[in-house]
Amino acid sequence: MWHRVPRPEDGRVTEIIAGLYMSPLEFLALAGAVALVVARWLPFAARPRVTIAAGAVLVLSAIALSAVGIRWQMLPVLAGAAVALPFALSPLLRRRTGRTVRRVRWWPALPGSVACVGLIATGPVAAWAFPVPVFPEPSGRFAVGTRVVQWTDPHRPETATADPHDRRTVVVQLWYPARKSPASAQRARYLGRTEHEARTVSDALARHVGLPGFLVDGVPRAHTHAVFDAPVADGSGRFPLVLFSPGLGGVRTQNTAWAEELASHGYVVAALDHPYDSAAVVLADGRTIRTRTASTGDPDKDEKLGAGWATVRAADLSFVLTQLGRLDRGGIAGPLTGRLDTGRAAVTGHSIGGGSALQAARQDRRFDAVIDLDGYPYDPTSRSLHQPALALTQSITPDTDPHYIPRLTEVLQLNTATSYRLTVPGAAHLTFMDGPLYLPPVPSAVGSLGRTESPRVVAATTLAFLDATLRQKPGDPAAVLSAYGDLSVYPPGNSP
Repeated sequence: MWHRVPRPEDGRVTEIIAGLYMSPLEFLALAGAVALVVARWLPFAARPRVTIAAGAVLVLSAIALSAVGIRWQMLPVLAGAAVALPFALSPLLRRRTGRTVRRVRWWPALPGSVACVGLIATGPVAAWAFPVPVFPEPSGRFAVGTRVVQWTDPHRPETATADPHDRRTVVVQLWYPARKSPASAQRARYLGRTEHEARTVSDALARHVGLPGFLVDGVPRAHTHAVFDAPVADGSGRFPLVLFSPGLGGVRTQNTAWAEELASHGYVVAALDHPYDSAAVVLADGRTIRTRTASTGDPDKDEKLGAGWATVRAADLSFVLTQLGRLDRGGIAGPLTGRLDTGRAAVTGHSIGGGSALQAARQDRRFDAVIDLDGYPYDPTSRSLHQPALALTQSITPDTDPHYIPRLTEVLQLNTATSYRLTVPGAAHLTFMDGPLYLPPVPSAVGSLGRTESPRVVAATTLAFLDATLRQKPGDPAAVLSAYGDLSVYPPGNSP
């Protein structure tokens, strides 16, 4: 599989080879660097040809990489080659000037060669640990289109600012079933509509989790499978809706792999940026709104803060559902007019977004189903849900909040419709977003399912639930879900 990174105009040499996590240009530079070191150990007659060829490949590929944008992972490769180059060229230069080439014993040269190889090897290891994400090919029959909209609620003041005239604004990205685009069509950039927006959001996300921004510089280079403003899929049918709220500090694109998979199966996914909560939100006028949310470390205070943030998010979700209804009726211009089935709508979210989805479903009966991706329920009044619910949770460990599962179980047992809780073996909190595609595969952070399996499991389980609840497809969702982990089913009428 090939995946395009941000400079498609430069050709296929800037694409990432899946599995290697390097582009052809980067691979050429790596091969040239290794060949320079190896040349020292070849028979003397072969050294000149190998050295000259390796040096030419290395220099040309380094120049090309500098032109298209070099990743930090390639710096140790070039540094190792720079150290090896003088030693590789020295015998050739002496021979050319007629000076006697003395045979160097192998044992003084060995430590230097080993050091150069170690330095060069750091590059591909770093590229594997912090890759440009390669998004899985959507498996549904539809191609995927995407567009970004910005809506302001005139009836709701913005409580995060002191301006009494400020009104709540949300940025929403839609993924929808589309006609197949030409192979030459530009694929949507991950994290933003432009390179500047993608880098702004990437840097903000890195700061939010305490990482240096350069470590994840491959993330804003990525492109997805969706095409911006692609024509909507042919036909007159209406598509069910799935609204999504990200985690604390998260952004609308954090579950792009999942959104594209759902859209390819005939759903319209609407993911929200929550200004002053999301790490960075770039508005249509170019302003960037940074997060103002942060946990205190005190469980009681954080639960009160979380309840307040979830309340704002739940109102955002209801507002966006209203706007999607206007879009479908033609009250808002857009290509999806007449194609949105607001009578079949699910609300979903990750982490605090999952808790917000539960709260939105309690308050707004227009939502017909709710999915909580490893999110703590924040409603302090223990009001009942009345929609089918699915909660996906990470593996429970001694470090898991001891209040999480009992509180979630209480919420699901109070539901007047059937609820499911699926604990996915090998999953961690970040398994339920795009994190496994670009973060180091540390089990405590992204789980142990792997970069391919993590998005597949999340998409397969949520699709099974959505097909059963929004499309009333025949079959037992419990049978499908139980294949992916430890399933608990809470039928209507349960009491805690």
